[in-house]
Amino acid sequence: MPQLSPLNWIFLFILFWIAVLSLSILIWWSSKIYFQSSAVTSSTIKENKWNW
Repeated sequence: MPQLSPLNWIFLFILFWIAVLSLSILIWWSSKIYFQSSAVTSSTIKENKWNW
C-alpha cells in the first residue's frame, strides 16, 4: 500500500464515516417511509368516500 500523508488518512477516515452514516440514514428513512405509507393507505381506504 502506498504511503499516505496524515491529512489523507484523516480525509479517508472522515469519508468512511460519512458514507456509513448516510447509508444508515438512508436505510432508516426508507423503512420509515415504507411503514408510514402502508399505514396511511390502509386508513385512507376506509375513510375514502369518493367513487374514484
